[in-house]
Amino acid sequence: MKIGLKKEDALSKEEKKEGLSASEGPGGTNKKQEKKTGFLKKSNKRDGKRRNGGSKKAVIIILVILAAAAVFGVPKILAKSKKASAKTTAVRTATVTKGDITSELSSSGTISPKDTYEITSLVEGEIISADFEEGDQVEKGQILYQIDVSSMETDLKSAVNSLERAQTNYEIAVDDYNEALEKYSGNTYKSTRSGFITKLNIQEGDKVGSDKEIASIYNDQTMKLKVPFLSTEAVLIPVGSQGIVTLTDTMEQLAGVVTSVSNMDETLTGGRLVRYVTVEVANPGGLSSEYSATLAVGDFLSAAEGKFEAVLDTSLKSDLSSSVEVEALLVHEGDYVTVGTPIFRIASKDADKLIRSYKDTMDKAEETLESSQSKLDATQNSYEDYTITAPISGQVITKTSKVGDNISRSSSNSTVMAVIYDLSEVTFEMSIDELDVQKVKVGQKVEVTADAIENKTFTGTVTNVSLQSSYSNGVTNYPVTVTLDEVGNLLPGMNVDGRIILEEASDVLLIPVGALMRGNRVYIKDDSVTEAQGTVPAGFRSIEVETGLVNDDYVQVISGISEGDTVYMSESSGSSTSFMMPAMQGGMPQGGGGQRRDNYQRQGGSQRQGSGR
Repeated sequence: MKIGLKKEDALSKEEKKEGLSASEGPGGTNKKQEKKTGFLKKSNKRDGKRRNGGSKKAVIIILVILAAAAVFGVPKILAKSKKASAKTTAVRTATVTKGDITSELSSSGTISPKDTYEITSLVEGEIISADFEEGDQVEKGQILYQIDVSSMETDLKSAVNSLERAQTNYEIAVDDYNEALEKYSGNTYKSTRSGFITKLNIQEGDKVGSDKEIASIYNDQTMKLKVPFLSTEAVLIPVGSQGIVTLTDTMEQLAGVVTSVSNMDETLTGGRLVRYVTVEVANPGGLSSEYSATLAVGDFLSAAEGKFEAVLDTSLKSDLSSSVEVEALLVHEGDYVTVGTPIFRIASKDADKLIRSYKDTMDKAEETLESSQSKLDATQNSYEDYTITAPISGQVITKTSKVGDNISRSSSNSTVMAVIYDLSEVTFEMSIDELDVQKVKVGQKVEVTADAIENKTFTGTVTNVSLQSSYSNGVTNYPVTVTLDEVGNLLPGMNVDGRIILEEASDVLLIPVGALMRGNRVYIKDDSVTEAQGTVPAGFRSIEVETGLVNDDYVQVISGISEGDTVYMSESSGSSTSFMMPAMQGGMPQGGGGQRRDNYQRQGGSQRQGSGR
């Protein structure tokens, strides 16, 4: 049985106390009078004074009437009073029955789709494609709009080129740093050539900077010979070919390897066009620049002889990025060094500074690379923004932009180009007040009805109980999301009413709420009781019962009475469908007499309802 709620029943605490006190026994407030007035008026001090004054006048009048009655016939008045009382003291009762009882909460809401998305543009330009229409079903990722992207082509190309340059510079900086770690390991500067040190140009305490001449190096362990060949023959001699070198003076022959062939024609005496071929030979000992020789490569013989030269005769210059102090020399003149041989030790503070400079260069190159990558990513994202895709799968509800429309920078972030609803599921929010929200749990079943669809009840499930409350008119409410199990003909925007089933009990003993008195006591029919018990007339015996589920209309009785028992109903309870009992396990509060608790509806909140059958 569903109970309608009355706003006028929202009594203040003081008014509720007056109403409850007046309804605790058969002598309480007349129900017809209460319905007419709607609520009991709250007294103030001025009213109290008026009532007190009126009471004194009433006492005087009553005393006058009693005096008259004593004189003119008290017996007749008392006789008439007894007859009137007999007519008005009819006892109200109810029968203990079995049935089903339900405790529930109700609230209204508006149907919403599972997900809603408004399509807007992050860029500006002309729409060149929009291949969809209102009512279409679209899939997530489906292209909806294409906006002219020509203005972004140059920016994208520039960002790509900047990233490539930054990548190259970073790789070079990493190689230089790793080379510096090896090159200056042990805080030493190492030779970049192999040969004999013929002269040292530095000493301890000197400052050595970039391109400083450190030493003179001479290497005649390998000698090179440069001789002319006829141009027509030189082009047929590949680098790496084996050759025979013949000394002019001694006719001694040495094996050699061709290391280079000139591409330039030169003219010898007699007008012969020649190209020079260079060959290197191991010095057997004694070869010097004083000796000359000829070269034969296969069937080709050099057109003239040439002079020997040492393979290395140069200055060793520093390639330091910053100036360092020579802490100690590690070689002497006349020493033979190879590539990697330590020449001098660098002061530790200068060595640290030197390595740090390479690392700083590498770090800076890395930052530039990251910045270029970020710029490319941003440009790429902007480029992709010119293609607008569906963020969800669903139905196109509105389409406001078409091919040929221009999206301007001022409107790109505000103009809604289309709206998509995901109608695979629909939901609505119930507003539950703070007194009831703790009873609501995810997974509870909800019965849903809509005024727009008559004679149809839908089912749903509580899918979320939000803690983000709202406060209005002294009431705190919590939104409870209900997801419908079936959509049917429900459309977004329709108003619906939801009933959350809190508790249910079937085939249990039930009594009307007006039969339960304070202290969980019920008065059952017993003709052997000959004396009235307080406000309860004779013929009823008090029984303490154990209660279970309670709703607005009925109370479940677990033990203490039986089906078919006749129970006394408090006259102040009126119709049993007009009262609501506290929805708690254990029934009524302790104390004497009966208690009534009216239905109520909190502003913006939920309605407590229940039914018993």
